[in-house]
Amino acid sequence: MTESAYRPLPSVDALLRNDEVLELIQIFPRSVITNIARDVLTEARLSIKNGGESQSSDQLTGQMVERAKTISRNWPNVVINATGVILHTNLGRSPLSQRTIEAATTSASLYSDVEFALSTGKRGNRNTHISNLIAQVTESKAGIAVNNNAAGVLLTLAAIAGDEQVKSEVIVSRGESVEIGGGFRIPDVMRQSGATLVEVGTTNRTYASDYESAISSKTAAILKVHPSNFTVDGFTHAPELKEVVAVGKQHDVPVLNDLGSGCLLDTRQYGLAQEPQVQSSISDGATLTLFSGDKLIGGPQAGLIAGEQKWVDLVSKHPLARAVRIDKVTLSAISATLVAYLTGTYEKEIPIWSMISINESVLAGRAETWRSKTGVGTVEGSRSTIGGGSLPGQTLPTSVLSINPSGSAQNFVRCLRESPVAVVARIENNRIMLDPRTVLPDQDNAVIEAIKFALNKCE
Repeated sequence: MTESAYRPLPSVDALLRNDEVLELIQIFPRSVITNIARDVLTEARLSIKNGGESQSSDQLTGQMVERAKTISRNWPNVVINATGVILHTNLGRSPLSQRTIEAATTSASLYSDVEFALSTGKRGNRNTHISNLIAQVTESKAGIAVNNNAAGVLLTLAAIAGDEQVKSEVIVSRGESVEIGGGFRIPDVMRQSGATLVEVGTTNRTYASDYESAISSKTAAILKVHPSNFTVDGFTHAPELKEVVAVGKQHDVPVLNDLGSGCLLDTRQYGLAQEPQVQSSISDGATLTLFSGDKLIGGPQAGLIAGEQKWVDLVSKHPLARAVRIDKVTLSAISATLVAYLTGTYEKEIPIWSMISINESVLAGRAETWRSKTGVGTVEGSRSTIGGGSLPGQTLPTSVLSINPSGSAQNFVRCLRESPVAVVARIENNRIMLDPRTVLPDQDNAVIEAIKFALNKCE
């Protein structure tokens, strides 16, 4: 590529003298706009080097304006989830309840008594309220909240079996030495915590006797891990938690139960497979039970640990606890979420349980309203998915608006995402499927307008 191809490109100073860019400099520091100009020019030169055409000053200026708008707008953007995947990881998993939103908003905008005892006027403990709440909801003795379940596992292992502990071995079934997601592998987190992994049994079959045979003077704990995002069928065996707890009690070894997504309800009442309940883990005798605050709890991202008081105290006093603690906003949000379980109002308040429990006839009626108001598509039976690493393979019957676009299905769903309120849908056999189960009722009009927008722009 000759130098002449680069000559039409303006200099940084030339871009900064443009009227539109001068307006940006009235809003942003000059250094910010200068860096944007440099980035835009660098990318333009790279494009030319790779065989692209040179861009005009107006084109480069337009890119600068768009980038300035992008970096300064609020983010993440609100989107409407019409995919039918209830716990959609890419879309932030659980939408929050109104009570939770109000609690988090108030905590974020005002002073609060997060570490202040109003009764004495002295410094308080930020864990006292959430510990009592976790204890009430899970029927345990105490609890603590950290920033996610992976952090909870790391903290617990570090506190009970870390490098400074004389007893550092943690026994795990080979069938539970898994990767939960995002590269989070039990052997890796074990190493990071300072604990020593001792695997027992085989990939498909482990017995209580395997745990007992592995116990030594160096055993710090037994760790049970619920494979919440996959299933293993066929010639398999895993001991019940009660059996493992009995082994632990006989040898004075604590049993840690990582439930992954965690659940406070009997999911069978919704036509789903049984997800292990936190309360059952507590009643079966687990020393500490660890689970997520989002996913099937329906709150913000958090990791919750429930169990015996002395073990919760040990975990909460470990130096790592400060590094993984949650801020006041999340603390308020997870507290408000748990209150809905305490008062028995979770189906009404928590969006994911409203979505799971909604009557199929209501879904069919909403899909028909979308069809009648847009004049496009057909209402068909389909299946909604739980998602988010919870209840793998489990689906619920639903009704969807199915649209057969005249052009590209990919182009149509792109236009749905580009509507004033972005709508995310799924494609099956070149048809666009919009599932009302995962659309909040007050978002129906926005879905209708997005479909009309896509029809006008992409059809």
